[in-house]
Amino acid sequence: MPVRKQAEHRINEHIRGVDEVRLVGENVEQGVYTLAKAIELAEELGLDLVEISPNAVPPVCRITDYNKFIYEQKKKQKEIKANAQKTVIKEIRFGPNTDDHDFEFKLKHAIKFLEAGDKVRSYVHFKGRAIVYKEQGEILLLKFAQALEEVGKVEQLPKLEGKRMFLIVAPKNKK
Repeated sequence: MPVRKQAEHRINEHIRGVDEVRLVGENVEQGVYTLAKAIELAEELGLDLVEISPNAVPPVCRITDYNKFIYEQKKKQKEIKANAQKTVIKEIRFGPNTDDHDFEFKLKHAIKFLEAGDKVRSYVHFKGRAIVYKEQGEILLLKFAQALEEVGKVEQLPKLEGKRMFLIVAPKNKK
């Protein structure tokens, strides 16, 4: 037996437990009406009485086509989601014995990423017995953070997790 989805809002006869409602919407004089009068007005217009905010005193209802109302709400949610800023994290990998030239090369990439507004997650990956050079890895990451001081701020200081030591740098807010 399929399970029917419960309506998000109470509509028409399903609005219970209240005597009066505040009515809003197009083609309707706004104000406080009895529930029976509000349902009657909605039926005259061939539309639905939709409870918008049930916690208000009296509850706020709108006379509208319920399907159109749901469609517009989904459209608004989609728009909000599209405008939300997505954080992108770019990763830069080092070895514990990275040379100066490689360091500078990766530093230039990190600066580009930060200027573009992305976060940079740099890490030193220790292979095999290289884990004995933990201090070298930490020094390398701190040097990296210091070099990025002008374009970014350190969000997380070097932290060892397994065979990797991480550092997270976020872009500075543009003024």
